[in-house]
Amino acid sequence: MPSNQGAPLESLYKAARGRGVEFAEEFVPTTRTFDTSEVRLSYTEWGDPGLPPVVLLHGFAQTSHAWDLITLGLADRFHLISLDQRGHGDSEWATDGDYSLETQQNDLDEFIKSLGVSRINLVGLSMGGRNAYVFASRNPHLISNLVVVDTGPQGIRSGRSRIRNFVTMPDELDTFEEFVERVHSYVPHRSLEQISNSLLNNIRKMENGKWTWKYDRLLRNPDYRRPTASQDQLWDYWESVKCPSLIVRGGNSDVLDSKTVTEMTERNLLAESAEVPDSGHLVPGDNPAGFLDVVRPWLIKNK
Repeated sequence: MPSNQGAPLESLYKAARGRGVEFAEEFVPTTRTFDTSEVRLSYTEWGDPGLPPVVLLHGFAQTSHAWDLITLGLADRFHLISLDQRGHGDSEWATDGDYSLETQQNDLDEFIKSLGVSRINLVGLSMGGRNAYVFASRNPHLISNLVVVDTGPQGIRSGRSRIRNFVTMPDELDTFEEFVERVHSYVPHRSLEQISNSLLNNIRKMENGKWTWKYDRLLRNPDYRRPTASQDQLWDYWESVKCPSLIVRGGNSDVLDSKTVTEMTERNLLAESAEVPDSGHLVPGDNPAGFLDVVRPWLIKNK
């Protein structure tokens, strides 16, 4: 079920040029939906479906549009498929509140099978990165290459607490501009224009006239804890990945430290690592041109 993208594309192209993102043409994405056995998922496609497929998974409290600057820069060489994971963006919320690792993996099983391709490249940031390497470990026959962005089997507690503190702030504001200011205080190195463009797809206006995030309110509850695997289990998943893998760390990340990156490359010899300067945890948004400088040639080399 295709539809037009909600946010004006001209603002995206302008934001991309302003951040130094090079792109071959002004690609126009298509948004579609897919029904799993439990929820309806929304996803966005960029580029020629005949090109090698790349599936992108966003981080916690984000949407598929977190990748827009990146997909724009890759769409001349790849078919990009950016998914709103359950409870996020335009995908349905879990009626039973189940956002466990197992359930997210079930969603991916069904979604990727629906694409009708034999192999994919898989890219994930933060929560999406964890979902990506777990999926890759479970489905070695499906994954050509894996890119894991600023996450690993263990992380820095202070950085994760900073994210939790941000997402649990009051979630209804009177104006769009108030949301822009809030996000700018969280990522002050980003321009107001880039933040405004991003928020066009990340928040929505409610019937009462206020604005709120486009992801499940349960996930914003300070008392909610997402069920996940243990650290030992996550290391087991990581060690079981059987495809070429690239770990991308933000140079200023407070979530993934360089020591963990080193251990990841030591415990999986198919993995290599790269660091993107001038970026924190949200690498693709913090320094999209730097991220593309690392990831684009690596994916092309491994096509």
